[in-house]
Amino acid sequence: MAAHDPASGPNLMTVPALTAPRSGLTSADADRLLREVGPNRLVPTPSRSRRATVLWRAVSDPMAVLLLIAAPTYLALGNRLDALVTFLALGPITAIGVALETRAEHALEQLAALVAPTTTAVRDGVEQIVDAEHVVPGDMLVVREGDVIAADGELVGGGPIVIDEARLTGESVPVTKSVGEDAALFAGTTVLTGRGYAEIAVTGLQTRYGRIGSLVARVRPSRTPLERKVRRFVAMLTVVAGGFCAAVVTTELVRGQGWGDAIVAGVSLGIAAIPEEYLIVLTLSLALGATRLARQRALVRRLPAVETLGSTTVICTDKTGTLTRGRLQVVALATPNAVVDAATPLSEAARSLLQAAILASEPDPYDPLDRALYEVATRHGMHRFPGTLERDHPFDPRDKYVTHVWRDDDTWNVAAKGALEGILLHARTEADEVARLVAQHAQLAEAGMRVICVASGTTQDEVTSRADDERDLRVDGLIGFSDPLREGVADALVACHAAGVRVLMITGDHPVTARAVADSLHMDGSGAVVTGDDLDACTDDDALNALVASSDVFARVRPEQKHRIVHALRARGDVVAMTGDGINDAPALREADIGVAFGGERGTEVARQAATLVLLDDNFATIVSAVRGGRRIFGNLRHAFSYLAVFHAPLLLAALVVPLVGKPLLLLPMHMILLELLLHPIVALVFERDPADPDVMRRPPRSAAAGILSRAEIWRAVEVGTTVAAAILGLYFWELSRNDAAEHARALGFATLLFSALILMLVSRSSSRPVWRVAIANNTILLPAIVTMLAVIAVVFGVPAVRSVFEMSALRPVDWLIAAGAAAGATLWVEPFKRPSTASGG
Repeated sequence: MAAHDPASGPNLMTVPALTAPRSGLTSADADRLLREVGPNRLVPTPSRSRRATVLWRAVSDPMAVLLLIAAPTYLALGNRLDALVTFLALGPITAIGVALETRAEHALEQLAALVAPTTTAVRDGVEQIVDAEHVVPGDMLVVREGDVIAADGELVGGGPIVIDEARLTGESVPVTKSVGEDAALFAGTTVLTGRGYAEIAVTGLQTRYGRIGSLVARVRPSRTPLERKVRRFVAMLTVVAGGFCAAVVTTELVRGQGWGDAIVAGVSLGIAAIPEEYLIVLTLSLALGATRLARQRALVRRLPAVETLGSTTVICTDKTGTLTRGRLQVVALATPNAVVDAATPLSEAARSLLQAAILASEPDPYDPLDRALYEVATRHGMHRFPGTLERDHPFDPRDKYVTHVWRDDDTWNVAAKGALEGILLHARTEADEVARLVAQHAQLAEAGMRVICVASGTTQDEVTSRADDERDLRVDGLIGFSDPLREGVADALVACHAAGVRVLMITGDHPVTARAVADSLHMDGSGAVVTGDDLDACTDDDALNALVASSDVFARVRPEQKHRIVHALRARGDVVAMTGDGINDAPALREADIGVAFGGERGTEVARQAATLVLLDDNFATIVSAVRGGRRIFGNLRHAFSYLAVFHAPLLLAALVVPLVGKPLLLLPMHMILLELLLHPIVALVFERDPADPDVMRRPPRSAAAGILSRAEIWRAVEVGTTVAAAILGLYFWELSRNDAAEHARALGFATLLFSALILMLVSRSSSRPVWRVAIANNTILLPAIVTMLAVIAVVFGVPAVRSVFEMSALRPVDWLIAAGAAAGATLWVEPFKRPSTASGG
């Protein structure tokens, strides 16, 4: 008896060469059509004018405009160092703006790159290799295994062929296309098996793929909630600073100063008052948070995405490859006696059923269903199967089944598998057997399984027709396949629920399959499954809003409908995170407040480029870690921003009051450079390293309309900032009144400012607990930061050369005591009045 190893491949029958059903276009007609309809580009090409617009948006930012005014003004007045520093500050601000705006272009470029650059077309009666962009309606294309189809059309010759449409439609199971039945072919899909001829009907942006590309191009990535809050916050302070700048310029002109000096005074005040370091602290905090997430296999493509998940109220997730593994697995075998779990030891009847299914499969499988059968057979020790494949009857597109004939010595075995209805038409069955099979099929289907029927029998050597081979087929049973849940998904959904985050499943799969997965995860058990047809029936926003609020499970959803769901949720005020891995997810990923792409096993480059966060392990549970990290980051940013708000008060008042009273400047450009480029990043590092509150994942998401700082925190910042400013200015003017030595008075005032910065770093770590109740040991950066700040103070005041650059004189021991005492009194007085915060989500 000959034993056949499936991995080695059998002796297959020769496949006859295909002949094109028509001669295709002539080259002349193809060229004419190409001029009429344009190139077959499935993604809009970004124009140069759009890139120029991106650059203009970046350089027209208010802070960039102020720097563009300041730099030449300083240069015209001979202040070259100030001009250089101001001009260099323009670089990173412009670069950040350009980087965020051009992210949209990358998604489009990667979408275009997925389409085959060349294809085989029948031109002038012969097969020719042509550029995919030169395909026109009416072309006859050759499609074969491994090809990416270049345009939309119809299978008109050859076949049947098996197509992977998962990345376009979201369907996890490959589909079979045959001439005359389900023959539609779509651009961007991949041929898994078979060979045929496709007549092209639609090219370019009119294809289904092209419509998705157009939708991606139209949807501009929205600013994250954090970006909007920071911009509002900075804009508010900028308006205040602008008013002070105008007042200084007017005062200087009234006092008889020239326009140049007046503009320098006003612009200098603006640079000191406009809180550009908020962006530095924000970027640094988010970058460190992104690094931490990267160690957990989450890649951040846009830094604010780190925080946005912390404010998310709704997560819209795909099913296939996201909640499930995206890989078929045999889970049940139904024999005449029982339905058994495929993971348990198999009875003789179940093993015979499985062996028949293997014999009806391809010996070197590519189809996921065949691979799943081989996997479970190997797991049960069925490594080799007898015989040689003699006749391979192809997939019947009408009855949806396939038949193989194997010879084992003198025995000719027949095995068939496919849809239950098709197998029953070709197998011998009794009425009671049919009733049992129908009932078993319903049982497996209701559990969300994909079900096939398997039959076997014997035949003779001299048989030549398929009908004769299948004459003695008897049904062996049914096999149920499922796409198993990913590990950790159920726990992740529980954590989302506890955190007040709603999870919606949006899939292209059948409603029964979607319902079964949702039930296994305890998602919205009482809600009806909403289908794509239900969404199409919503002709107004009110009906759509009611629909997206009534169910958490959406099935048979098209790409543009995913985009519509996300848009409706955001219109209701939700902060939406959209997860996905395919081309069909790209528009919704772009529309969402944050797009989360699964980029490991199944994710497409289009999804990764369109998203703001890529989960490299394809693990939905990683989102929970990102939510926790986002909430932690926002809470720490509130502390950092509170510190900056307090610290800006003395900077602003010193830059405003001192010139108005006609005294020498307290803060020179070099002082501002030191504070903003050294001390502020150190402070940002300290706040970023603080751990999250223990109950951070038991709070509801914070309101998207809430500001970064509460009113109480803003008033506290104003009060403490005013007292710090009063202490610094009081000491400065007092010292000037004693001996009129600007260098010594400046040193005393600046020392008080630096000590205040050090103490504020400690007291701002919590808005609800006094400094003596906030642990120092749980922050590994805090002690090094304190040492660094003390070292900066020592160098600035202790090294004569450095001290001269800052135009200050040495301080006496009593001056140090005065400066430290004034700083402590101005910052610590509010600590006993702190109360526990009721803010949520952050």
